[in-house]
Amino acid sequence: MAYATLAGGCFWCMVKPFTSYPGIEDVVSGYSGGHVENPTYEQVCTNQTGHREAVQIQFNSDITSFENILDVYFKTFDPTDGGGQFFDRGESYEPAIFYHDDEQKKAAELKIQQLNEEGIFNKPVITPILPYKNFYPAEAYHQDYYKKNPAHYEQYQRGSGRKSFIETHWGSQND
Repeated sequence: MAYATLAGGCFWCMVKPFTSYPGIEDVVSGYSGGHVENPTYEQVCTNQTGHREAVQIQFNSDITSFENILDVYFKTFDPTDGGGQFFDRGESYEPAIFYHDDEQKKAAELKIQQLNEEGIFNKPVITPILPYKNFYPAEAYHQDYYKKNPAHYEQYQRGSGRKSFIETHWGSQND
């Protein structure tokens, strides 16, 4: 088993695209990259912990690769926005790839270079690639939010502008 730890704004929206992907064993919402141990949602929302909302994906590297996970990841948020995502602003909503080893770091650098060369977005991809240092699972009510609260999840996807951004750039691939 291998791990990918990725931030792309609201972690509720980062779970569903990965759950049915072959080789994905688990997707957990949580907090990554900060200096506070075992933070709460309320603490992270203050933008004083250094943490970002993130997902940690456990995957079978015999079935899928980190590169495949990055392909899905970049279709879930706006990688040209470093100040948050859609109407969620601030440190806790900033995107990042937290690499677990040098191979993941290189794969992320290549993927960003490829996206910028392809010109998919009208601005450059600026998602930071940072060394992994920690991950703390979020509270239980945040896990699998799209299943527990499907109407609110859909309303959030639409109302925040995330869904239209993704459809504009990628079609309806992540429904």
